[in-house]
Formats: sequence, C-alpha cells, structure tokens
Amino acid sequence: MSEAKSIQIDVSIMGQTYKLACKEGEDRALQEAASYLDGKMCGIRDQSKIKGTDRIAVMAALSMAADLLSTKSHDGPMSGLSLGEVKQKIQGMNDVIDQALTPQENLF
Repeated sequence: MSEAKSIQIDVSIMGQTYKLACKEGEDRALQEAASYLDGKMCGIRDQSKIKGTDRIAVMAALSMAADLLSTKSHDGPMSGLSLGEVKQKIQGMNDVIDQALTPQENLF
C-alpha cells in the first residue's frame, strides 16, 4: 500500500497567512476548515471586545465544539456529514488552530 504524498497549502486566517501540510487529496477539506475557522474568528473579533488572537482562537474552538456537539440533535450545522467527514474536519481545524497559536507561543 502506498503512502499519500504530503503537500503544502497556504491558508489565510484573520488576514494572517499560514503554510500548512496535509496529505494529497485532503487539501480541499483543510481549506474549508481554515475558511470556517476564519469566519468564526473574524465574527468573534468583529462582534465582541475580545482582543488577542489566542483568546479569539479559544472562543472559536469552543463555538465549533458546541456546533459539533449539536450534531447529536440531528439539526446541527454538520448533521449531514458522515463520521469520517466530521473527523476530517476536526483534524483540519486542529491543524489550523495549532498553526494559529504557534506564533503566539514564540512571543513568550
């Protein structure tokens, strides 16, 4: 069995560009996850007094976790996805959050 080739893609979150690695064929899902995260983070930034990318990222992660948990009620935003698709989206979101927080860690 051959292993999937790793590729790099650029995503933009809150105006910051991040270079992310993913397996070939998973780039679309990662791009969608980054776009979803960008929308959540920009919405939080624009509609609240929360400052700091790390705090905004945590609030976005909590919001997305709540969205994921709402799928149990069958009317959540990801209710039409298979378990594999949900896992793929979560992994993409985790990768994006890790990339977004890495620059913050270097400040300390």
